[in-house]
Amino acid sequence: MARRRRSTEAADPQKLLDGLPLDAAQAADLQASELLDLALTHRSYSYEHDEIPHNERLEFLGDAVLQLAVTEQLYATHPTLPEGDLARRRAATVSTRALAVIASKVDLGAYVKLGRGEDLTGGRAKASILADTTEAVIGAVHLALGQSVSRRFVLDLMRPLLDSDEFLESSYDFKSRLQEIAAASGLSPAYQISEDGLEHQKVFTATVSVEGVVTASGEGASKKDAELAAAQSAVRTVLAERGETLIPRG
Repeated sequence: MARRRRSTEAADPQKLLDGLPLDAAQAADLQASELLDLALTHRSYSYEHDEIPHNERLEFLGDAVLQLAVTEQLYATHPTLPEGDLARRRAATVSTRALAVIASKVDLGAYVKLGRGEDLTGGRAKASILADTTEAVIGAVHLALGQSVSRRFVLDLMRPLLDSDEFLESSYDFKSRLQEIAAASGLSPAYQISEDGLEHQKVFTATVSVEGVVTASGEGASKKDAELAAAQSAVRTVLAERGETLIPRG
């Protein structure tokens, strides 16, 4: 018989403060503002507790603070990169996956106030919740401590990823890049899917073609995975033929 999961209480945010890139005075001011508590309050918790305020407005603000800080940093750090390459670097750095990775480094999920249902279904480990809460915390820091502190906070928080080409490659949007390559010739990628194997062990194969430019295939456990694999193969083939790198530096 399967063991039933139990919901858990959010951990004391004081330990979270100890793990954030803030000095003691800044951490104390943030806690005193009560904005950190708001940043850690998920909508599901609000619904179960008389509709108390939740973190979505702070998330909205934090997203803008994050985008600006990362954009300025990439602009300054890579002075010769064109707009498209800068945009791809930024998209990978501020993606849901990237923010979830950062959140996991400080165990952010343990401090989020979740509704019982969300908690029981693994909400503390969901990438979307971790990413949204990270943005809300950034918004809280911005309101409580000001722009100069929030910018430094973002850069210190995101430092492990900002210059990591390995991470950028793992987060690379190959389907969008292939779309850009095709659009340059006035075309669109065309995908064809086939499948093989037993019902519970299917393997999908996707073949993508951009007429006169590239044809490539890839496999995956789902149609989406197969298309992504095919797009990755196609993009790498085109870039290799052009003598270009996946993550330009400048």
